[in-house]
Amino acid sequence: MTTFSDLKTQVEVVEETYEMMLGYAAQGLEGDEGSKSGEQLRTFLENADRAIESLAETFRTVVATEKLEPQEPYLNFIEVLETDARTAGAAIRLVLAQKALSSQLIDNLNGSIHLRALLMNIFLIDEVIKLALRKK
Repeated sequence: MTTFSDLKTQVEVVEETYEMMLGYAAQGLEGDEGSKSGEQLRTFLENADRAIESLAETFRTVVATEKLEPQEPYLNFIEVLETDARTAGAAIRLVLAQKALSSQLIDNLNGSIHLRALLMNIFLIDEVIKLALRKK
């Protein structure tokens, strides 16, 4: 059964990846060949991509399991989340397909409106669920 804890874990994976990307972008690297931080970043990005892929479905399950009412606003937002997750995931996979991860490439990913939209959605979800569960 999917729980708020599962959703929180997915949120944390994406947030930690974003923090890792900020640090990597600040290093001014031309590429990641043989770089331990480059290997770590690729792992973080792969984990974030997996978390993003199932984020909307996890949120949908939490809404149903916790019987959050009224359901319509939650379900409408999940549609937005699905779109933003799809576009942010596509950007992450494009970056992962590159042979070299430069700091500039990662800085551009950080600045991507698609990734930023997803991050703001994640922050919003996190707070909405906390408030909803507090009221129960």
